[in-house]
Amino acid sequence: MSENIRLLALESLLLIRKGGRKSNEITDAVLDKYANLSGSERAFYLRLVRGTLENTIRSDMILDVYSGTPTAKMKPVIREILRMAVYQIEKMDSVPDRAAVDEAVRLAVKKGFGSLKGFVNGVLRSYLREPERFREPGKEQPSAYLQARYSVPAFLADKWIGRYGLSDAERICASFSDDRGITVRIRRDKEKTLASLKAADITVEKAPYAPDAYRLYGADALQELEALRNGNLIVQDVSSQLAVYAAGIGKGMKILDMCAAPGGKSILAADLTGSTGSVTACDISRDRLMRMEENIRRCGIFNIKTEVRDAADPGTDPEEKADVVLVDAPCSGYGVIGRKCDIIFSASAEKEESLVRLQREILQNAARFVKKGGTLIFSTCTVNETENEGNAAWFLEQFAEQGFAAESLNDYLPGELHCESTEQGQLQLLPGIHNCDGFFIARFVKKSF
Repeated sequence: MSENIRLLALESLLLIRKGGRKSNEITDAVLDKYANLSGSERAFYLRLVRGTLENTIRSDMILDVYSGTPTAKMKPVIREILRMAVYQIEKMDSVPDRAAVDEAVRLAVKKGFGSLKGFVNGVLRSYLREPERFREPGKEQPSAYLQARYSVPAFLADKWIGRYGLSDAERICASFSDDRGITVRIRRDKEKTLASLKAADITVEKAPYAPDAYRLYGADALQELEALRNGNLIVQDVSSQLAVYAAGIGKGMKILDMCAAPGGKSILAADLTGSTGSVTACDISRDRLMRMEENIRRCGIFNIKTEVRDAADPGTDPEEKADVVLVDAPCSGYGVIGRKCDIIFSASAEKEESLVRLQREILQNAARFVKKGGTLIFSTCTVNETENEGNAAWFLEQFAEQGFAAESLNDYLPGELHCESTEQGQLQLLPGIHNCDGFFIARFVKKSF
């Protein structure tokens, strides 16, 4: 593979580490700029960037064994070059070990660090010569074991071991590297749409739990599919679909989606409420709403109105106006690390605390808009008791006097998901265990008295 592709990957990784932009935004921009790259070059670039990011913690643990300079004290360029090389040696069978080392040395020279080429070469050659010096911790050290094997930070490893035990915590961590394809919801013309996908050499599998959810494998040019362009299907994970089904939406209902972008839940709600109902879709980001509006037009939907609005801002709208209020709140995102590995690097107790406060502000505001007899759905795409079960309990304590109570989810979810918590109106979906994104759903109803 061309040295230039590795250089592109290195420069992308350095930009990502600086923060401010998501990794997929940076890689998308690179691929747009270098549109002449072959399919194999694009695939190599993406795998190298994503793989190096996803394996950062493990790579640093390895490098700290073979380097006299701890990774934390290395020059950023050299540190990233070494991380890339370790990832290629460990995970990319198509790259000979010698090539990974030689290209790392060349990159150091090309980036103006020729004086450190011996250091780069020495660290990597030592690793290849004596791989047994790196001893992966065993399960008797559960947190260190998860950190080394799955490259998750101690903060999350400790959290999940404490909550779910080592076995389930390991299944969660292992799932982040699984290929679950792209999950879509087929909105209409199901048989015709399925046939068109198979004709495009896309492998299609039925996804669990949701009636119209399917997984696509090999759909590299998704945006070019006629079924997507004509609105027959929309990209949406199973867990996100379940959050809408949990609301029990019927024809003619008025729906308020308070954190709507990218729009999958609003569009499903609009499909369920039909032409006699309506959806008001709000989001704080005008840019995200504009992209959502493109999806709405593509799907041919006329009963969704979008509004730029801060979900935590009470505003002056009339209260008790919606049959269903959807709150898919901003969260730590631990349930989607497999698709957004950047999340790992921003995880902290301080960030969780600020998110808990924001979620409470949004829930407090959302409660105002639920009609008597109406429903409020609180959901997140995270696996974190403080944000999820903790805030659901807080909401019930704060708003019981206003008539809110938890209601069983069992009438709205498939039987295989029924458990003690769904009977009590809550469901925590776990990646690696439930075969979908990690997601939390809570259903509250407002009594009519």
